[in-house]
Amino acid sequence: MLRNTIVGVFISLSAVFSAIASDHYDIVISGGRVVDPASGLDAVRHVGIKNDKIAIVSETPLSGALEIDASGRVVAPGFIDMHAHGQNILSGRVQALDGVTTALELEAGTLPISDFYNRAAAEGRPINYGASVSWANARIAVFLNAKPEADISWFFEAFNQTHWQRQIASSEQKERILQYVQQGLDEGGLGIGILVGYAPGSGQKEFFDLHTMAARNGVPTFTHARYLSMLEPASSFEGMTEIVAAAAGTGAHAHIVHLNSMSLRDIGMIGPMIRKAQQAGLPITTEAYPYGAGSTGIGGAMFRGDRWRERLGGVDASNFDVGGKRLSEEEFARLQAEAPETETVIHFLELDDPADRAFLDQSVLFEGGVIASDGGDWLVDGRRVPQDTWPLPASAWSHPRSAGTYARFLRLYVREQQSISLIEAIRRVSLGPAQILEKAIPQMENKGRLQAGMDADIVVFDLETVGERSTFAKPAALSTGFDYVLVNGVPLVGEGELDPEVLPGRAVRNPVRAAAAPEGVRN
Repeated sequence: MLRNTIVGVFISLSAVFSAIASDHYDIVISGGRVVDPASGLDAVRHVGIKNDKIAIVSETPLSGALEIDASGRVVAPGFIDMHAHGQNILSGRVQALDGVTTALELEAGTLPISDFYNRAAAEGRPINYGASVSWANARIAVFLNAKPEADISWFFEAFNQTHWQRQIASSEQKERILQYVQQGLDEGGLGIGILVGYAPGSGQKEFFDLHTMAARNGVPTFTHARYLSMLEPASSFEGMTEIVAAAAGTGAHAHIVHLNSMSLRDIGMIGPMIRKAQQAGLPITTEAYPYGAGSTGIGGAMFRGDRWRERLGGVDASNFDVGGKRLSEEEFARLQAEAPETETVIHFLELDDPADRAFLDQSVLFEGGVIASDGGDWLVDGRRVPQDTWPLPASAWSHPRSAGTYARFLRLYVREQQSISLIEAIRRVSLGPAQILEKAIPQMENKGRLQAGMDADIVVFDLETVGERSTFAKPAALSTGFDYVLVNGVPLVGEGELDPEVLPGRAVRNPVRAAAAPEGVRN
């Protein structure tokens, strides 16, 4: 489908892009089914790109230095993942082959923010990147009297100590926590990531104070609800009402992460409650991923305490998967005691059961919601695969959502079930996330749209063949059907093959408002 080729010599798409001068457009995507949920366009069009922007969407053919024949393909805005823990080169490449052009770490966030952005800029990234400010890292730093590190491993290692998860902060401790969070916002964090489900004993006043800070700074919060349980008290329903109350009491935009996994089998009560709050004008948004299993450290607070198994719907050790293997009770107990940071997949819904499938569908198709992967890093023998590795080793392990979320969503809900239209599906993976963020993050006004003047983050895929290959048994299988993925006008994927020579990703960041950290919390 590429018309400009040099036979017998491997030249990366980026080299073709930069080496061939154009009298008109740098890249032309011709004759595809262009889907732009912002304008409602769903028709055959031709797209012209100059530099890093979409220059024109035309009804008549165009010419350019590089021409991509998109006949029979869908041309859409690049997908925006608001919940991507794998913030490195390898994870970004895998996600690009699932249609993602922007991957943001918003639920957990990170701290220090400047360290995160400086490292990513120095290393380069295949897709656009960004992060919120990690309240959990701030809390760990204060309770453990430690210097925070912008690395998810640092967070998981803190599972060895539980007092930061279980204790109410003193006035002095809370002030220092809030100082850390404010520092992160001043350094350009995209909002406040609140993993209150990992510190359920932290107290509701601290949670409310975080939303007050978010409202004052004009940024969203991204909350993993306090409880994961179908039993009262301390139920998932209660955790969701806390988020609604914080939005109502402060005016902060409250985003609820992974509605599917947090609701368990109580989505029939939780969903309508959230919808009524939205209809009343509260700034609340939601996301979900199309799987019945989650993933986190095996020592998480939600897997401890009184009746926790019953609270999760009657799970046992066999519901937990580490490295592709279901655990025995002995293995589960050993890992919780000796290696609580061990990443595990927890199967909370069995999708062979029509009732459980219906619970998942309610969350994934929740009115106005968006899709986010909650994907993470890739491991071999429990260790992270070096980020400059390519291709992805066949033995690498992660939750399959790290590779297949978006292809699975399109395959299952658009092509097979026909639960929603294509244009609505594209809204949920592109425009929707951009609109959730754009009031706080000006850059996002140029993403999620396929229109002149917008960022040239574009995917070209075959709706008839798009699908995930990643499974729980073999997660390191890349999605199919994505022919081209352009990031900032640079072809990262061409004819279904990723170009490892290019790193066109850019930072998504709030304008930096303060260069110096508040007194007492300098890093």
